[in-house]
Amino acid sequence: MTQTLITAMTEALEKEAQNNDLAMGTSTNIFTIFIELSQNMMNYAKAKEQDETNAQSQGLIVVGKDSERYFIHSQNIVTKADKDKIAPLLKQIQTMSREEIKKAYRKLRKSGKNTHAKGGGIGFYEVAKRSSSIDYEFTPINSEKYYFHFIATVQTNKTKRRAP
Repeated sequence: MTQTLITAMTEALEKEAQNNDLAMGTSTNIFTIFIELSQNMMNYAKAKEQDETNAQSQGLIVVGKDSERYFIHSQNIVTKADKDKIAPLLKQIQTMSREEIKKAYRKLRKSGKNTHAKGGGIGFYEVAKRSSSIDYEFTPINSEKYYFHFIATVQTNKTKRRAP
């Protein structure tokens, strides 16, 4: 993460907000999710060996939208050990209500547990509480490495207002 990247992302969200009546809360959620997924990528990303002398680190984050929602999609390579740590946490978060996610997040923040450890996992609660939904997938590369795909969806405020 560089200052240039952060500035560019902020400016892009501000422009999107002006051009499409994007509420500041929605743009803040998108930006926060982008930052959290970037931090997760830095903590968990591993290299994919191209051959015995070359290793290629692969990761990407894409922010896109359709008429009703924004999608923040990240992809990077993780080890089996990281997969075994991340998957149960994400599975648990997916079963929780928004209020349960917020409560668990506050509890973890107050306790200090998982907040400062590299790859502690509290960031996934932050992403989930700012998203309307999250989804993930691990695709095997070999017996020790996986592609980790993560998608956070953020509903637009227009959509939220129309919902019953």
